[in-house]
Amino acid sequence: MVAALKVGVAGLGTVGAALIAQVARQREALAARCGRGIEIVAVCARSRAKDREIDLNSMKWFADPVALARDGDIDVFVELIGGAGDPAKAAVEAALASGKSVVTANKALLAKHGVKLAALAEKHRVALNFEAAVGGAIPIVKTLREGLAGNSFERIYGILNGTCNYILTRMEQDKMPFAECLKEAQRFGYAEADPTFDIEGHDTAQKLAILASLAFGTKVDQSAIYVEGISSITPADLAAADELGYRVKLLGVAVKTPKGIEQRVHPTMVRKDSAIAQVMGVTNAVTIDAEGINPLTLVGPGAGGTATASAVLSDIGDVARGVRTAPFGLPTARLTAVRKAPMQRHEGGYYIRLLARDKPGTAATIAKRLAQQEISLESIVQRHPKDGAGAARKNGSVPVILITYATSEDAVRKALAAVGRDSVISGRPQVIRIEKN
Repeated sequence: MVAALKVGVAGLGTVGAALIAQVARQREALAARCGRGIEIVAVCARSRAKDREIDLNSMKWFADPVALARDGDIDVFVELIGGAGDPAKAAVEAALASGKSVVTANKALLAKHGVKLAALAEKHRVALNFEAAVGGAIPIVKTLREGLAGNSFERIYGILNGTCNYILTRMEQDKMPFAECLKEAQRFGYAEADPTFDIEGHDTAQKLAILASLAFGTKVDQSAIYVEGISSITPADLAAADELGYRVKLLGVAVKTPKGIEQRVHPTMVRKDSAIAQVMGVTNAVTIDAEGINPLTLVGPGAGGTATASAVLSDIGDVARGVRTAPFGLPTARLTAVRKAPMQRHEGGYYIRLLARDKPGTAATIAKRLAQQEISLESIVQRHPKDGAGAARKNGSVPVILITYATSEDAVRKALAAVGRDSVISGRPQVIRIEKN
């Protein structure tokens, strides 16, 4: 009879506690599915006295995660501490160097040190699994690395941050301003006290860096991603998107282009009839465009103790079965470097909202500047007093919304800069990219 897989867990927050409870509930089913039992035999956390509503009496307690990682009584080290640096980094390195497989949910650690850690795992012939680091319970890592290993990827994009999706959903459905929705998200626990990391797109960028590596064989490099958050989005933008048949989402997008892999995070307009536009609230979703298959969208809870623990346990199950693959799909020596693609090269449709001065010649001037950059317009919408433009008109300006056909970011920026110099608009133009789907 095969001996049980012995697991040590560092970090007993929401996810760690949920993992221990799930292993206890599924003990017999896990043994049947994996061909051997799975036992959590040791744990580590900052406070031993805290009541976590789980039974830890049979488990060895460690105050130092590095000591747990090196303990000879465990086969697998599960890192749920978080953070890109120590003690998480030191503990994971210690476990891998000791010949132990590692399971982690730490996107920050992987985004910064993923290639180095993968090389260490390969050197010691152990697994480095991280399904829970991106998309919570959505099995996107295994889908890219294993399920679609025979496909060539063209594009991968998705809603990777539940906080932002919740805020945009509430703004759209209840016509609430951004600041009010953010406060509500904080009150419900969907957003941190300092929400900058989420709302400015950095959380999404870390996850996109991991997905891009899996899809395109690139080195994980968060610095290669263009990042823009959602704090500039207004209810007026969401209302306009709705009228035009779109919905605004914060997307992480990695796409193969003739000039290399373009990686970007920004508010995006997607058609309301697309699968990803239907994803509301704190839910996550990822769409895969691959050669030979229709676009595939995976949807599910992107965070939460139970959902994340489910993904962690799936990775532990793979170790129990003896499954070991290159962490990022290719050996680290074959991963290619990726340079940050200038957004000026991006091509696609654009939503542009201008506050145009209500005087003769304004429309002609705007049209001239767009024409100079060879920008063609799909539609032009001028807001009337009855739908919110009354106050603006009193100040001598009228909101005008432009939807362009496919053009370049560089052309849009040059045209708007020229319009600004012509003094025919007030304030800063709002620009939102339109993603083809």
